[in-house]
Amino acid sequence: MLSVRVEKALGDFTLDIAFTSAGGATVLFGPSGTGKTSIINMIAGLLRPDRGRIALDDDVLFDDAARIDVPAHKRRVGYVFQEGRLFPHLSVKSNLDYGRWIGGHAADPAAFTHVVDLLDIGALLDRRPGKLSGGERQRVAIGRALLARPRMLLLDEPLASLDAGRKAEILPYLERLRDGAEVPMIYVSHDASEVTRIASHVVRIDGGRVTATGGVELLS
Repeated sequence: MLSVRVEKALGDFTLDIAFTSAGGATVLFGPSGTGKTSIINMIAGLLRPDRGRIALDDDVLFDDAARIDVPAHKRRVGYVFQEGRLFPHLSVKSNLDYGRWIGGHAADPAAFTHVVDLLDIGALLDRRPGKLSGGERQRVAIGRALLARPRMLLLDEPLASLDAGRKAEILPYLERLRDGAEVPMIYVSHDASEVTRIASHVVRIDGGRVTATGGVELLS
């Protein structure tokens, strides 16, 4: 269970957000510029709230009143950015193994094979990122994040830079990830058709506030 209650001033814009996520894929949905990326940056520890509390299961990640602010690298939260951010000089296999290394885990061939099979990237292992399509790069970025064994996966509009064909290519893998990886996801999007495919739970955000929570019926 993720519990978020935070406030953050961003110039003339103020975020005042409260929601919970019990698992599956919780989608932060709303128009661009409403603070969705800032929210997951606060969950990840990349942006400090002005006040509030963030807890994941029994662990408090941030609490201004208790002066708790767990560093990002100790939160065990995976992050997948819009553009993947793979290392261009490394093969896909080495990029994947970096996730395991940065998580401080020993080599685990069974876990590696499971992630490779889940995302269907076995044929890509010897390639460099420059030889991959946009959808393939995002699948590798997700695999790298999973191999760090996170307690939660944050995805910041991972399909935003892809054309319609590439989005259609990767959506089934995101559905498979939601249903089979057993890692809860917080997924940022402003695309209603995408959210309909992915969401277990929707948190609708507008103007820096949560305006509704529920199922995909909130998109209609």
